[in-house]
Amino acid sequence: MKLLQIPSVALEQRIKQEIEENPALEIEEGEQEQEDTLDDFEDDTADDFEAEDEYDSTDDEFDFDDYLDDDDIASYKLAANNSSPDDDRYEMPFSSHQSFQDFLLQQLGYRKLDEREHIIGEYIIGNLDDAGYLNRPLDALADDLLFALNIKTNRKELLEVLKVIQDFDPPGVGARNLQECLLIQLYRLQEEELEKDYRLAIMIVDRFFNEFTKKHYDKILKRAEISEDELKDALTEILKLNPKPGNSMSDAGRTSQYVMPDFIIFNNDGELELTLSSRNTPELRVSKAYAEMLETYSENKKSKSNKDAVVFVKQKIDSARWFIDAIKQRQNTLYLTMHAIMNYQYEYFLTGDETKLKPMILKDIAEIVNLDISTISRVANSKYVQTPFGTFLLKSFFSESMQNDEGEEVSTREIKKILSDCIDAENKSKPVTDEQLTTILKEKGYNIARRTVAKYREQLNIPVARLRKEL
Repeated sequence: MKLLQIPSVALEQRIKQEIEENPALEIEEGEQEQEDTLDDFEDDTADDFEAEDEYDSTDDEFDFDDYLDDDDIASYKLAANNSSPDDDRYEMPFSSHQSFQDFLLQQLGYRKLDEREHIIGEYIIGNLDDAGYLNRPLDALADDLLFALNIKTNRKELLEVLKVIQDFDPPGVGARNLQECLLIQLYRLQEEELEKDYRLAIMIVDRFFNEFTKKHYDKILKRAEISEDELKDALTEILKLNPKPGNSMSDAGRTSQYVMPDFIIFNNDGELELTLSSRNTPELRVSKAYAEMLETYSENKKSKSNKDAVVFVKQKIDSARWFIDAIKQRQNTLYLTMHAIMNYQYEYFLTGDETKLKPMILKDIAEIVNLDISTISRVANSKYVQTPFGTFLLKSFFSESMQNDEGEEVSTREIKKILSDCIDAENKSKPVTDEQLTTILKEKGYNIARRTVAKYREQLNIPVARLRKEL
């Protein structure tokens, strides 16, 4: 169950951990002959072990011959063939980078500041968040400097150093709120780009920021006594600004997170084909050295000193065989579950039309593959499937159902898709309200309440109509 829950991108690390802990487990490297059985191995180490004490072999808890003669011990049966030599192997490159704080500290070093101001500047930079904002009040920073560094300062001195930092790149860094961040960038543009006039944009952010964030454009037009075209031009310049200047540096320094699909669905001339992604699942086998070691020990069964060694080797081999078998079971369970989901949603995977998605819950798939619902949940919660229409989290295909006016069961995801399409097609100068969306859906045969429409809209991360309004 634990292996089943691990996504493919983390499985490789889990396998490496098992190999480090169990020397009897190893990765198959290159094209090695795998059809040799233990009986074909040469006994190169038998002479290294000499019998020291005699004991009655009937005291053994297991029979060596039975263990060695097990047909399943053949090395070709112990290998997990999850990829072929022709598979492409990819490595993720890592790049060294300068952190956001290092970049700011470097700029601080270029300014003519005394030692005291430099220390205060370093402390302020250390308190900036990833987006480049200073979220701590200046009075609190003054207290921190006094207790931590024994530097007595005040709000005025801190503000002077902060103004220096706010002049750094990227523009907007060191702001204490969004309004200040936008103003810093607009003032910088006003100084650097003489051919453009940013005074109206500055006035809107400075004097009508609340109206701007709530998109009360009619109030701005009336109070600022400007035309709609002038407001539109000013808003265009404001929307070009970066609300999170720190992200321009921190995002570049972060290691990119890639989605590694666990399943791949191909459309082969109208027929769907499913494969498991095995790029992170290397071929495994029981170590031949340990197999030879066990055979050598078994030939000296009368040596009492060998008994502990035999038990140890047998445990390691058993553990390796169990792990290989667990990997195989994982792959088999994943394939059966995904194959059932693919067939259940065949029309969708064939066309990519989200309105073709059928209502599907965990129980539906559990009954098809004859597995527990918790097992299906483990498969769905952390696995991705690559389709001709994109890569998706498997659990996104599970949805509740409701009935339309014709009595048919429809997926809630289908309703969300129609809702999203209606909003995409709306007139942005007069966006549709939740009540209007409710009416539209009822006309299409989906009789749902306005509060349900609002819930679906929020789940789609779509703001209310007022905040979607554009000039």
